[in-house]
Amino acid sequence: MPFVSVPKDLDKVKTKVALNLTKRQLVCFSMAAVIGIPLYFCSKKAIGNETAVLCMVAVMLPFFFIAMYEKDGLPMEKILWNIIRSQILYPRTRPYSTNNLYSVLSKEGSYENKKTNTTRNEITKDKTKTKKDKKRIKKRKKQNTVQKE
Repeated sequence: MPFVSVPKDLDKVKTKVALNLTKRQLVCFSMAAVIGIPLYFCSKKAIGNETAVLCMVAVMLPFFFIAMYEKDGLPMEKILWNIIRSQILYPRTRPYSTNNLYSVLSKEGSYENKKTNTTRNEITKDKTKTKKDKKRIKKRKKQNTVQKE
């Protein structure tokens, strides 16, 4: 009886389209060929055979890299997009700020307490005045009313 190995994680299994390559790999390889081969034939006469081959390889390598590289299940363009977003598009430091209802209410409560404390202080000041002070205040009020008339 023949044995067939079955992978433990079926998420990593990818469907192959042609020549044991995925759709993504076929698209990237064909784009590399469409750009690299005409570059070679156009530049072969002007810069020589060896230099033209090196230029073709240099132009085709990024496409091969994009087709083959994968890290943690993410293809290369997603990794590059994440790097661009984190380093360029979004700010590096994110200030911590929340809309905490409890802190807002506690600030309002402390403000109201300050108001009530001032009125209480005024009341206690009135109580601590002596009889002489009260008499002086009454005299001043009478004098002010007399002067106004």
